[in-house]
Amino acid sequence: MGIAQQWKGISKNTDAIIKHGCRTLLKQGHPAILSFYGLDSSDFDVTNLSIHTPAVKVGEHLIFSFEIENGSSTAKSLRLEYGLYYQKSNGQLSRKVFKISERIYQGAEINRIERKQSFKLITTRKFYAGKHKISIIVNGREMVQQEFELLHI
Repeated sequence: MGIAQQWKGISKNTDAIIKHGCRTLLKQGHPAILSFYGLDSSDFDVTNLSIHTPAVKVGEHLIFSFEIENGSSTAKSLRLEYGLYYQKSNGQLSRKVFKISERIYQGAEINRIERKQSFKLITTRKFYAGKHKISIIVNGREMVQQEFELLHI
């Protein structure tokens, strides 16, 4: 954190390097890093989270959508992510965070977001059938969560 504060503003390249180095802390919702980048989740509201494929077969896609609204009358920075809670072999859930976007939302701006997440078989992850979860994360804070079922072929 100290290096990030010392290097901030030297150049666009160093700012990009700092941000790249802070990726994990941003995904974890580390309060000091979120504050450093001016990311505050108050005034944002997530509504209408809908899972269009509530039962997903391995090899297919989870399709979901939601709306995000800046409830403030002023423009605010937004880092929008979603977390997938994958079922592990022991039955516990493990979260993996995926970034959607990072930009400035104008006052009272509302956007509808739709995404697809692949459950295609890959060598780096084994999928286990059962209940999984998806959450929408606004500036490091989980706003809403919903379950879906992963089915084996």
